[in-house]
Amino acid sequence: MFKKLSALLAFFVYFASFNIANSQSINKSKLGEGLQFIGADSSFSLKFSTRFQMLYQGAINNSAEQLDDRFLIRRARLEFEGFAYTPKLEYKIELGLSNSDIGNDDPARFNNADNIVLDAVAMWNFAPGWELWVGQTKLPGNRERIISSQKTQFVDRSLLNSRFNIDRDTGLQLHHTHTIGTAVVRESGSISMGEGRNITVDNAGGYDYTAKVEVMPLGEFEGGGAYVGSDIYREETPKLAIAAAYNFNDNASREGGQLGDFLVDERDLRTLFVDYMFKYRGFSSMAEYVSKTAPAGPVVLTSNEGQVEETFVTGNAFNIQAGYLFPSNWEIAGRYTTYNPEKVTNLRPQKQYTLGLTKYIVGHSLKVQSDVTLQDTPGTENTYLFRVQVEVAL
Repeated sequence: MFKKLSALLAFFVYFASFNIANSQSINKSKLGEGLQFIGADSSFSLKFSTRFQMLYQGAINNSAEQLDDRFLIRRARLEFEGFAYTPKLEYKIELGLSNSDIGNDDPARFNNADNIVLDAVAMWNFAPGWELWVGQTKLPGNRERIISSQKTQFVDRSLLNSRFNIDRDTGLQLHHTHTIGTAVVRESGSISMGEGRNITVDNAGGYDYTAKVEVMPLGEFEGGGAYVGSDIYREETPKLAIAAAYNFNDNASREGGQLGDFLVDERDLRTLFVDYMFKYRGFSSMAEYVSKTAPAGPVVLTSNEGQVEETFVTGNAFNIQAGYLFPSNWEIAGRYTTYNPEKVTNLRPQKQYTLGLTKYIVGHSLKVQSDVTLQDTPGTENTYLFRVQVEVAL
């Protein structure tokens, strides 16, 4: 594994060095914007960037005598993007190098595989307002998941997202953007494999289908802010985005559809997402609701005593958060999340109350985030989680 990563990094260092010597120009070199090159004949462009997150996290409950805590590299990424042949054909490659970024297929069913590749997608602007995406990337699901982990308002995404998001998948996506008066309307749809990223075996079930509609009645956000945590651009006029998405995973084989363990049986999964984002002069608010069902029943394996041993994760969740960014670039934010799994799954519901404090030094490229969470799980003592994270993006 180490040898493979070393060879990969050596290749990209050589590639970047070659282009520094032979490129037409370096367009930008500001912190957070990466290194950018354009070929001498303008036939391609390359932007290289890297980022990592250093996290400290701790947990304690009411009766605990010892703190459970640790330091870790939560994420470490390499990103490459630009255009090839024509500016209308863009690409993005994102690699995850930390242990938290790299997952494995279930060795009981498939060959073990390191999931280093997060994104590998080509985006073709074949007509005004239309783009065709081919490859592996995030599906057009809930807003919180589409927001980059670099640009979240809190140290990490909510419990709603960890339980029900549809993550990344490999296939085709079609995106359309147009205006109706001052409103911006976006429609997107996808057909994908259904098992998530980097699955190299035959499709275990059917395909996955996603459709999404988003409306921005007050116009476009500054800097793509509809998918950026907090109002770091300080919108001069109110901005609002409202979206709904529906996902159908035909004969899913993993407990979350694209994520989680592979189970002994398959189920159709249906997921509905509804969300909004609002921003105005430093204030931001976002909320999401999700409902996931398995019409044939989520449980696929029980023990002789009737205990649930394998189940798909179904139910519903709600998340709402808001924050204010002061002129000093300190932000205080609060979040409430409730997770309600179907009773038949025997999974425990949870509620979380989170208070966050962030100092943005260079936007989302250099920041220090912290938050404290009260986790309420029926039948157990309340748990207190606290985290501090440093984000560095070059």
